[in-house]
Amino acid sequence: MSGYIWVSMAVMSFLVFLCFFFSLRERKKSRDMLQRELLRLDRAISGNLQEEYFDESMDSAITKRLNQLVEMAGMQRDRAQEERDAIKALISNISHQIRTPLSNIMLYTDLLQEQLLEENAMQLAGKIRRQSEKLDFFMKELIKTSYAEQEMFMVKPEKVSVDTLISRACQTVEMVALKKNISISCVESGSFCCADPKWTAEALRNILENALKYSPENSNITSEVIDYDSFICIQIKDQGVGIREEEQGLIFQRFYRSATVAGIPGFGIGLYVTREIISRQGGYIGVKSKQGQGAVFQVFLPRLKG
Repeated sequence: MSGYIWVSMAVMSFLVFLCFFFSLRERKKSRDMLQRELLRLDRAISGNLQEEYFDESMDSAITKRLNQLVEMAGMQRDRAQEERDAIKALISNISHQIRTPLSNIMLYTDLLQEQLLEENAMQLAGKIRRQSEKLDFFMKELIKTSYAEQEMFMVKPEKVSVDTLISRACQTVEMVALKKNISISCVESGSFCCADPKWTAEALRNILENALKYSPENSNITSEVIDYDSFICIQIKDQGVGIREEEQGLIFQRFYRSATVAGIPGFGIGLYVTREIISRQGGYIGVKSKQGQGAVFQVFLPRLKG
């Protein structure tokens, strides 16, 4: 009887061992299969999946379908890029076509206002001028919004003079500053940074436009450059309405506008565009401010290495 028990225990032990062995083997096969599929998925994500066929096996079917997905994704990506390029060209063409006649209308209106006109004619010329300025403002905001929505910031950083960037930005807001009798003073630094000349000047212009928009007449805006080990800091200081502390982290969000400036025209897109331009060049932007005491915007751009 005892011998029968020992035989039974030996058989049971052997069966348990077999179950454990086959379980380990199946787990290893499943793990190897998952690793293969993960590798295929990684290749598919990168667009480099290779053709592999294993005589109508499940591996072959999965690989074939992944290849189809990669091909479809590539076609959609190319189509999206073509549409983005077409929209970019359209926006650029429309803005160019509108800006020239609009600038002429504003110029002719200024010339009319300098003439000895009757009171009624002078009032009409003033209305034309104000409506032209509104149209110019909305056109610029529309272009900024389109840039943000279509992600058209194709920055190409290169060696550029910081003073040149600031000068270009200041020239674009010169007329607005003259109308409000706001002085913009810049201290030359002789520094160079690594940035895209066109887009970085656009980013600085957005900051200056905000400073002019929210600053009172007969105030001052100053710009200075601070050299650090890894970055060049462009600091723009105004004497405007300032920004509440709880809102300083929100002003760079798309379409955000503070309730305290709701009466001033704007869409809340300029600072968002500025942040995107700067960050895509390896830089960053910050602000220091107290409500009613102006604001200091700091743009950090990478220094030239070597």
